Amino acid sequence: MPSKPDATLLAFDFGARRIGVALGTTRLRSARPLTTIDTERNDQRFAAIGALIVEWRPDRLVVGVPLHADGTPHGTTARARRFAQQLEGRFRLPVVQVDERYTSELAAAELRAAGKGGREHRALRDAVAAQIILQAYLDTPDDRPPA
Repeated sequence: MPSKPDATLLAFDFGARRIGVALGTTRLRSARPLTTIDTERNDQRFAAIGALIVEWRPDRLVVGVPLHADGTPHGTTARARRFAQQLEGRFRLPVVQVDERYTSELAAAELRAAGKGGREHRALRDAVAAQIILQAYLDTPDDRPPA
């Protein structure tokens, strides 16, 4: 957890098509889905992220890193790590990478339970996945291993 007791955090569930975004604070130790960036074009993605950073003024960014169930990397792992590095380089904010295994499945299950499953709620699923990533980060002590 960041040392600042009232830090604002933005979290990202990186995907090739969409990026889910969540917002949270260390003061409340809670996260909520914020939005989904639905474009494959990097210039549009980073413009949207830049607007969110201006609006919310986060102290830290959190990026979910997808891994196989056994913890080994797969095709999207390197892309998510590169995205995290690009965020840090572009916006000059600290970026934390966290394990995001099963977050999309958990988000889909939560939405189905709320009657919001299916294709029409994919964008919401990505934002909820980002919320799950951020909440896990907020709930984990500082001595956690890196993703």
